[in-house]
Amino acid sequence: MRNVLIIGSTQGTGRELAAAYLRDGANVVVTGREARRAEAVAAELTAETATFTAAASGQPLVGGTGEGPPSVGSVTGLALDLSRPETVAAALAPVEQVDRLVLVGMVRDRNTLAGFDIAAASQLAVTKIVGYTAVIAALAERLTPQAAVLLFGGGAKDYPYPGSTTLTAVNAAVTGMVRTLSVELAPVRVNGIHPGPIRDSPFWQGKEELAGTLAKFQAETLTGELGSMADIVDACLFLLENRLANGIDLPVDGGHA
Repeated sequence: MRNVLIIGSTQGTGRELAAAYLRDGANVVVTGREARRAEAVAAELTAETATFTAAASGQPLVGGTGEGPPSVGSVTGLALDLSRPETVAAALAPVEQVDRLVLVGMVRDRNTLAGFDIAAASQLAVTKIVGYTAVIAALAERLTPQAAVLLFGGGAKDYPYPGSTTLTAVNAAVTGMVRTLSVELAPVRVNGIHPGPIRDSPFWQGKEELAGTLAKFQAETLTGELGSMADIVDACLFLLENRLANGIDLPVDGGHA
């Protein structure tokens, strides 16, 4: 049974990836900045997976009549703050063997040169570059030889926009991290994924002021479509499970001219 740790998985794509692995029978650890939130999401995923499995098997939930759904994996919640990398090793102490490690967590920063916010830019850079590396360093001895690591970057590395300077630079840095870490951790595989805007991501929901931005992104893709969280999860599973996928930085954005 695989042991999967997803850093920054209390919402959005990280949460959906956790659900996919849980349904597949893995033991999953989800993390968020606050323990209460991470534990609540773990409980939600447990309930959702039981319902899904029962529906898929045509058997009643435990507590009804019959034997109940087939057994699935387990999920636990853990507090971890990537923006405080000095605390990462202690936060990960309860984690034992890891077969799949995914680093999704980030902070948003739309930071133009006019009124440049140094604190916000610093938090973003520390979270992704130092925080991600601190997690991997802390777990290096606990990664199995067949383990796979996946780092989240983003489409802004190739398609910047006003206010994306720090985000573009940090996501571009992920490509360098993939290269160096895949060499240093070998035979453990290391890949990066760089999604474009995800139409059903919580970030875009209910924000009418961003509708124009989202429409512009969509118009610029060769497919004329924006991806969904399910599309990104599918790409994540390829990078994590294909045994020859290594040292890849995969854009998942519909293509651009």
